Amino acid sequence: MPDDAAAARAAAEEESAFSHSPVDPDVTSTYGTHPDQVIDFYAPRTAPDAPVPLVVVLHGGAWRARYDRRHITPFADFLARRGFAVANVEYRRGGESVIPGQNNGDQRTGAAATPPAGRWPDTFDDVAAALDALPALVHEALPQADPGRTVLTGHSAGGHLALWAAARHVLPADSPWRTGGPAPLRGVVALAPIADFEVAEKLDVCGNASLQLLGGHDTFAERRPHADPVLLLPTGIATTLVQGRTDLVVPHTVAESYADAAAKAGEVVGLTLLEDVGHFPLIDPAADACAVVAEEIAQLAW
Repeated sequence: MPDDAAAARAAAEEESAFSHSPVDPDVTSTYGTHPDQVIDFYAPRTAPDAPVPLVVVLHGGAWRARYDRRHITPFADFLARRGFAVANVEYRRGGESVIPGQNNGDQRTGAAATPPAGRWPDTFDDVAAALDALPALVHEALPQADPGRTVLTGHSAGGHLALWAAARHVLPADSPWRTGGPAPLRGVVALAPIADFEVAEKLDVCGNASLQLLGGHDTFAERRPHADPVLLLPTGIATTLVQGRTDLVVPHTVAESYADAAAKAGEVVGLTLLEDVGHFPLIDPAADACAVVAEEIAQLAW
Protein backbone atom coordinates (compact mmCIF):
# COMPACT_ATOMS: atom_id res chain seq x y z
CA MET A 1 0.00 0.00 0.00
CA PRO A 2 1.30 3.50 -0.78
CA ASP A 3 2.12 5.78 2.12
CA ASP A 4 -0.02 8.80 2.85
CA ALA A 5 2.35 11.24 1.13
CA ALA A 6 2.51 9.16 -2.06
CA ALA A 7 -1.25 8.74 -2.14
CA ALA A 8 -1.78 12.47 -1.60
CA ARG A 9 0.62 13.33 -4.41
CA ALA A 10 -1.09 10.88 -6.75
CA ALA A 11 -4.48 12.38 -5.90
CA ALA A 12 -3.18 15.89 -6.59
CA GLU A 13 -1.77 14.78 -9.94
CA GLU A 14 -5.08 13.23 -10.93
CA GLU A 15 -6.99 16.33 -9.85
CA SER A 16 -4.72 18.54 -11.95
CA ALA A 17 -5.05 16.35 -15.05
CA PHE A 18 -8.84 16.36 -14.82
CA SER A 19 -9.11 20.07 -13.99
CA HIS A 20 -8.85 21.21 -17.61
CA SER A 21 -12.00 21.89 -19.57
CA PRO A 22 -12.62 19.52 -22.49
CA VAL A 23 -11.55 20.92 -25.84
CA ASP A 24 -13.94 20.50 -28.74
CA PRO A 25 -12.45 19.07 -31.93
CA ASP A 26 -12.33 20.80 -35.28
CA VAL A 27 -13.96 17.85 -37.04
CA THR A 28 -15.53 14.57 -35.90
CA SER A 29 -15.78 11.61 -38.29
CA THR A 30 -17.35 8.19 -37.91
CA TYR A 31 -15.75 4.86 -38.72
CA GLY A 32 -18.83 2.77 -37.93
CA THR A 33 -22.46 2.98 -36.90
CA HIS A 34 -22.10 2.68 -33.12
CA PRO A 35 -22.06 6.02 -31.22
CA ASP A 36 -18.58 5.23 -29.88
CA GLN A 37 -17.13 4.60 -33.33
CA VAL A 38 -15.91 8.14 -33.88
CA ILE A 39 -12.63 10.00 -34.27
CA ASP A 40 -12.13 13.62 -33.24
CA PHE A 41 -9.65 15.59 -35.32
CA TYR A 42 -7.61 18.57 -34.17
CA ALA A 43 -5.83 20.71 -36.74
CA PRO A 44 -2.39 22.11 -35.91
CA ARG A 45 -2.81 25.44 -34.18
CA THR A 46 -0.08 27.00 -36.32
CA ALA A 47 -0.29 27.63 -40.05
CA PRO A 48 2.14 25.05 -41.43
CA ASP A 49 4.01 25.62 -44.67
CA ALA A 50 4.05 21.88 -45.36
CA PRO A 51 2.11 18.82 -44.20
CA VAL A 52 2.67 17.99 -40.54
CA PRO A 53 2.94 14.69 -38.67
CA LEU A 54 -0.23 12.99 -37.47
CA VAL A 55 -0.51 11.83 -33.86
CA VAL A 56 -3.18 9.22 -33.20
CA VAL A 57 -4.33 9.25 -29.56
CA LEU A 58 -5.97 6.33 -27.73
CA HIS A 59 -7.34 7.32 -24.34
CA GLY A 60 -7.11 5.29 -21.16
CA GLY A 61 -9.51 4.59 -18.35
CA ALA A 62 -9.08 0.83 -17.83
CA TRP A 63 -11.23 0.16 -20.91
CA ARG A 64 -14.29 1.10 -18.81
CA ALA A 65 -17.31 3.02 -20.07
CA ARG A 66 -17.10 5.78 -17.48
CA TYR A 67 -13.91 7.09 -19.10
CA ASP A 68 -14.36 8.37 -22.64
CA ARG A 69 -12.19 10.39 -24.98
CA ARG A 70 -13.27 13.73 -23.51
CA HIS A 71 -10.83 13.51 -20.61
CA ILE A 72 -7.85 13.41 -22.95
CA THR A 73 -8.94 16.26 -25.23
CA PRO A 74 -6.76 18.83 -23.40
CA PHE A 75 -3.79 16.59 -24.20
CA ALA A 76 -4.92 16.37 -27.85
CA ASP A 77 -5.16 20.16 -27.95
CA PHE A 78 -1.71 20.42 -26.32
CA LEU A 79 -0.25 18.37 -29.17
CA ALA A 80 -2.12 20.46 -31.75
CA ARG A 81 -0.60 23.57 -30.21
CA ARG A 82 2.79 21.92 -30.65
CA GLY A 83 2.14 21.80 -34.39
CA PHE A 84 0.84 18.27 -34.82
CA ALA A 85 -2.34 17.13 -36.50
CA VAL A 86 -4.19 14.94 -34.00
CA ALA A 87 -6.75 12.15 -34.25
CA ASN A 88 -8.42 11.25 -30.94
CA VAL A 89 -10.03 7.82 -31.27
CA GLU A 90 -13.08 6.62 -29.37
CA TYR A 91 -13.91 2.93 -29.02
CA ARG A 92 -16.38 0.70 -27.21
CA ARG A 93 -15.55 0.02 -23.59
CA GLY A 94 -16.95 -2.03 -20.71
CA GLY A 95 -20.64 -1.87 -19.89
CA GLU A 96 -22.46 -1.09 -16.70
CA SER A 97 -22.85 -4.57 -15.25
CA VAL A 98 -20.35 -6.42 -13.07
CA ILE A 99 -19.04 -9.90 -13.70
CA PRO A 100 -20.27 -12.23 -10.91
CA GLY A 101 -17.58 -13.77 -8.75
CA GLN A 102 -14.79 -11.45 -9.92
CA ASN A 103 -12.86 -8.57 -8.44
CA ASN A 104 -14.49 -5.80 -10.49
CA GLY A 105 -12.22 -2.95 -9.72
CA ASP A 106 -12.80 -0.26 -7.15
CA GLN A 107 -11.50 -1.57 -3.86
CA ARG A 108 -12.28 1.47 -1.73
CA THR A 109 -14.25 0.70 1.36
CA GLY A 110 -17.92 1.22 0.66
CA ALA A 111 -17.36 1.94 -3.02
CA ALA A 112 -19.89 0.76 -5.55
CA ALA A 113 -18.82 -2.11 -7.77
CA THR A 114 -16.94 -0.95 -10.85
CA PRO A 115 -18.26 -1.96 -14.28
CA PRO A 116 -16.11 -4.53 -16.05
CA ALA A 117 -13.31 -3.45 -18.32
CA GLY A 118 -13.64 -3.57 -22.08
CA ARG A 119 -15.72 -5.67 -24.41
CA TRP A 120 -14.52 -8.75 -26.22
CA PRO A 121 -14.18 -8.58 -29.16
CA ASP A 122 -15.73 -5.12 -29.63
CA THR A 123 -12.93 -3.04 -28.12
CA PHE A 124 -10.38 -4.66 -30.42
CA ASP A 125 -12.75 -4.58 -33.39
CA ASP A 126 -13.09 -0.84 -32.97
CA VAL A 127 -9.42 0.01 -32.62
CA ALA A 128 -8.59 -2.11 -35.67
CA ALA A 129 -11.43 -0.56 -37.68
CA ALA A 130 -10.49 2.97 -36.66
CA LEU A 131 -6.86 2.54 -37.70
CA ASP A 132 -7.90 0.94 -40.97
CA ALA A 133 -10.30 3.78 -41.76
CA LEU A 134 -7.95 6.53 -40.64
CA PRO A 135 -6.06 7.29 -43.88
CA ALA A 136 -9.24 8.09 -45.80
CA LEU A 137 -10.76 10.03 -42.90
CA VAL A 138 -7.61 12.07 -42.38
CA HIS A 139 -7.53 12.99 -46.06
CA GLU A 140 -10.97 14.56 -45.71
CA ALA A 141 -10.75 15.98 -42.17
CA LEU A 142 -7.14 17.16 -41.91
CA PRO A 143 -5.58 18.00 -45.26
CA GLN A 144 -2.67 19.52 -43.32
CA ALA A 145 -1.69 16.06 -42.01
CA ASP A 146 0.93 13.80 -43.51
CA PRO A 147 -0.27 10.21 -42.89
CA GLY A 148 3.20 9.01 -43.87
CA ARG A 149 4.48 10.48 -40.62
CA THR A 150 2.04 8.95 -38.17
CA VAL A 151 2.87 8.31 -34.54
CA LEU A 152 0.52 6.25 -32.39
CA THR A 153 0.25 7.16 -28.72
CA GLY A 154 -1.98 6.11 -25.86
CA HIS A 155 -2.22 6.40 -22.10
CA SER A 156 -2.63 3.51 -19.66
CA ALA A 157 -5.24 1.19 -21.22
CA GLY A 158 -4.85 3.32 -24.34
CA GLY A 159 -1.12 2.64 -24.19
CA HIS A 160 -1.96 -1.05 -24.33
CA LEU A 161 -4.17 -0.46 -27.36
CA ALA A 162 -1.46 1.57 -29.09
CA LEU A 163 1.09 -1.23 -28.64
CA TRP A 164 -1.48 -3.79 -29.74
CA ALA A 165 -2.52 -1.83 -32.84
CA ALA A 166 1.12 -1.57 -33.92
CA ALA A 167 1.54 -5.33 -33.54
CA ARG A 168 -1.40 -6.57 -35.61
CA HIS A 169 0.92 -8.02 -38.25
CA VAL A 170 2.37 -10.41 -35.67
CA LEU A 171 -0.93 -11.57 -34.21
CA PRO A 172 -1.68 -15.30 -34.43
CA ALA A 173 -2.51 -16.43 -37.95
CA ASP A 174 -6.15 -17.09 -37.04
CA SER A 175 -6.68 -13.68 -35.43
CA PRO A 176 -9.46 -11.63 -37.07
CA TRP A 177 -7.38 -8.47 -36.59
CA ARG A 178 -4.16 -9.70 -38.18
CA THR A 179 -2.81 -7.63 -41.05
CA GLY A 180 -0.59 -8.73 -43.90
CA GLY A 181 2.22 -6.38 -42.94
CA PRO A 182 3.26 -3.76 -40.41
CA ALA A 183 1.24 -0.57 -40.10
CA PRO A 184 2.77 2.48 -41.84
CA LEU A 185 3.83 4.13 -38.60
CA ARG A 186 6.83 6.24 -37.69
CA GLY A 187 6.50 4.73 -34.25
CA VAL A 188 4.60 4.27 -31.01
CA VAL A 189 4.87 6.28 -27.80
CA ALA A 190 3.05 4.34 -25.09
CA LEU A 191 2.38 6.23 -21.86
CA ALA A 192 2.26 4.14 -18.69
CA PRO A 193 0.87 1.28 -20.78
CA ILE A 194 -0.75 -1.89 -19.47
CA ALA A 195 1.80 -3.72 -21.59
CA ASP A 196 2.10 -7.09 -19.84
CA PHE A 197 -1.16 -8.65 -18.68
CA GLU A 198 0.48 -11.31 -16.51
CA VAL A 199 2.44 -8.75 -14.51
CA ALA A 200 -0.57 -6.41 -14.42
CA GLU A 201 -2.73 -9.14 -12.92
CA LYS A 202 -0.14 -9.97 -10.27
CA LEU A 203 -0.18 -6.28 -9.28
CA ASP A 204 -3.99 -6.00 -9.52
CA VAL A 205 -3.66 -3.10 -11.94
CA CYS A 206 -6.95 -1.20 -12.20
CA GLY A 207 -8.79 -3.93 -10.33
CA ASN A 208 -8.10 -6.90 -12.62
CA ALA A 209 -8.95 -4.83 -15.69
CA SER A 210 -6.92 -6.93 -18.11
CA LEU A 211 -8.54 -10.11 -16.82
CA GLN A 212 -11.97 -8.56 -17.37
CA LEU A 213 -10.99 -7.27 -20.83
CA LEU A 214 -10.35 -10.84 -21.92
CA GLY A 215 -13.61 -12.13 -20.45
CA GLY A 216 -12.49 -13.56 -17.11
CA HIS A 217 -10.57 -16.55 -15.83
CA ASP A 218 -12.11 -19.05 -18.25
CA THR A 219 -10.93 -17.25 -21.38
CA PHE A 220 -7.89 -15.29 -20.19
CA ALA A 221 -5.24 -17.78 -21.31
CA GLU A 222 -6.98 -18.53 -24.61
CA ARG A 223 -7.40 -14.89 -25.61
CA ARG A 224 -4.15 -13.49 -24.26
CA PRO A 225 -2.05 -14.36 -27.36
CA HIS A 226 -4.48 -12.21 -29.40
CA ALA A 227 -4.38 -9.24 -27.04
CA ASP A 228 -1.31 -8.96 -24.80
CA PRO A 229 1.45 -6.76 -26.28
CA VAL A 230 4.21 -8.58 -24.39
CA LEU A 231 3.39 -11.70 -26.42
CA LEU A 232 3.48 -9.78 -29.72
CA LEU A 233 7.20 -9.13 -30.09
CA PRO A 234 9.20 -8.17 -32.01
CA THR A 235 7.13 -5.74 -34.07
CA GLY A 236 9.86 -4.01 -36.06
CA ILE A 237 8.21 -0.65 -35.29
CA ALA A 238 10.07 2.01 -33.31
CA THR A 239 8.59 2.04 -29.83
CA THR A 240 9.13 4.22 -26.79
CA LEU A 241 7.53 3.81 -23.38
CA VAL A 242 7.19 6.82 -21.08
CA GLN A 243 6.53 6.00 -17.47
CA GLY A 244 6.51 7.75 -14.11
CA ARG A 245 8.57 6.06 -11.41
CA THR A 246 5.97 6.90 -8.75
CA ASP A 247 2.96 5.69 -10.76
CA LEU A 248 0.55 3.98 -8.35
CA VAL A 249 -2.02 3.09 -11.03
CA VAL A 250 0.19 1.21 -13.49
CA PRO A 251 3.51 0.63 -11.71
CA HIS A 252 6.68 1.02 -13.75
CA THR A 253 7.45 -2.68 -13.41
CA VAL A 254 4.78 -3.35 -16.07
CA ALA A 255 6.59 -1.21 -18.64
CA GLU A 256 9.94 -2.63 -17.60
CA SER A 257 8.65 -6.17 -18.15
CA TYR A 258 7.59 -5.26 -21.70
CA ALA A 259 10.95 -3.63 -22.44
CA ASP A 260 12.78 -6.69 -21.10
CA ALA A 261 10.64 -9.01 -23.23
CA ALA A 262 11.37 -6.89 -26.29
CA ALA A 263 15.11 -7.11 -25.63
CA LYS A 264 14.89 -10.89 -25.34
CA ALA A 265 13.04 -10.91 -28.69
CA GLY A 266 15.88 -8.94 -30.27
CA GLU A 267 14.15 -5.55 -30.32
CA VAL A 268 15.23 -2.35 -28.65
CA VAL A 269 12.35 -0.50 -26.98
CA GLY A 270 13.03 2.88 -25.47
CA LEU A 271 12.00 3.33 -21.85
CA THR A 272 11.92 6.82 -20.40
CA LEU A 273 11.41 6.72 -16.63
CA LEU A 274 10.50 10.07 -15.10
CA GLU A 275 11.47 10.73 -11.50
CA ASP A 276 8.79 11.94 -9.07
CA VAL A 277 6.07 11.50 -11.72
CA GLY A 278 2.93 9.43 -11.30
CA HIS A 279 0.25 8.25 -13.70
CA PHE A 280 -1.58 11.36 -14.84
CA PRO A 281 1.09 14.05 -15.45
CA LEU A 282 1.91 12.33 -18.75
CA ILE A 283 -1.35 13.67 -20.23
CA ASP A 284 -1.63 16.85 -18.14
CA PRO A 285 -0.77 19.96 -20.19
CA ALA A 286 0.13 21.75 -16.95
CA ALA A 287 2.81 19.18 -16.06
CA ASP A 288 6.41 19.14 -17.22
CA ALA A 289 6.03 15.43 -17.99
CA CYS A 290 3.58 16.25 -20.76
CA ALA A 291 6.24 18.30 -22.53
CA VAL A 292 8.57 15.30 -22.30
CA VAL A 293 5.89 13.18 -23.96
CA ALA A 294 5.51 15.71 -26.78
CA GLU A 295 9.27 15.66 -27.33
CA GLU A 296 9.33 11.86 -27.49
CA ILE A 297 6.58 11.99 -30.10
CA ALA A 298 8.42 14.67 -32.06
CA GLN A 299 11.62 12.61 -32.15
CA LEU A 300 9.77 9.85 -33.97
CA ALA A 301 7.51 12.05 -36.09
CA TRP A 302 9.82 14.65 -37.63
